[in-house]
Amino acid sequence: MIVEIATLDHPGVEVFATLTEAQLRNRLEPEKGLFIVESPKVIMVALDAGYEPLALLCERRHITGDAAPVIARCGDIPVYTGERELLAQLTGYTLTRGVLCAMRRPLPPTVEQVCRGASRVVVIDGVVDTTNVGAIFRSAAALGIDAVLLTPTSCDPLNRRAVRVSMGSVFLVPWTWLTGGLDTLHEQGFATAAMALTHNSIALDDPRLMAEPRLAIVMGTEGDGLPQETIAAATHVVRIPMSHQVDSLNVAAATAVACWQLRKR
Repeated sequence: MIVEIATLDHPGVEVFATLTEAQLRNRLEPEKGLFIVESPKVIMVALDAGYEPLALLCERRHITGDAAPVIARCGDIPVYTGERELLAQLTGYTLTRGVLCAMRRPLPPTVEQVCRGASRVVVIDGVVDTTNVGAIFRSAAALGIDAVLLTPTSCDPLNRRAVRVSMGSVFLVPWTWLTGGLDTLHEQGFATAAMALTHNSIALDDPRLMAEPRLAIVMGTEGDGLPQETIAAATHVVRIPMSHQVDSLNVAAATAVACWQLRKR
């Protein structure tokens, strides 16, 4: 259903404009939560993964172009359209490939559900940068990680930018929130590898790590790294050996290296 808009306050478009990320997430009523996906390719990944579309915002010229397959897949939902400049003014940014999709946010599964049958998981502890979270998900998906767990202090994986940077990988890897600390994973039979520079850390290629049948790779914040209590609770403390007096990698890059080295053989 194509809906032409000519003003910024047209009924129905507030989901794309005035609602903050926190309002979209709707912690008080999770069953009413929404999130925004941009670009036809990423929207199609979400649709293929079973996510429910509620409305589209699309530049007029893309309705019969890049957005046509998306519109066909979404069925009879509103497709709000207008001039490029109006839509950019509405959203505050130029639309990537000319289309946004508002989707229903699913209720998160339990840690037990996400970890059932998993042998390699990544824990994102306090990482707030949306670009890094999106990149971590992309690496996790590409390198065979079974699931991703995030502490409540981390960025929401369904943040619009995180979704875009991940190229839809947030829809491909099971994930949920980890509220009980590493003990929750130990109870599930996982050994934990805290990535941190300490006096007793072992190298990433240590055979003991590869020998673990179930392993959770724990990644910390961009600046301060992992909290001391998390490091103390971990089964292993692990470092990536460095050269040229470089002390560490960006958290997204470090995650990719760790996922590759510790992947399932």
